[in-house]
Amino acid sequence: MRTKITLACTECKQRNYNTTKDKKTHPDRMEIKKYCRFCRKHTPHKETK
Repeated sequence: MRTKITLACTECKQRNYNTTKDKKTHPDRMEIKKYCRFCRKHTPHKETK
């Protein structure tokens, strides 16, 4: 079962992306490097509640 998650920028703390993940394959929090339009650069984004 896939669950909805929100990704937040680690530098400016803005919540930029919504996505889904499979809890069986990724039980811990995800971290993906994505573009932040507020910082105007690619930054690591962590999963939030």
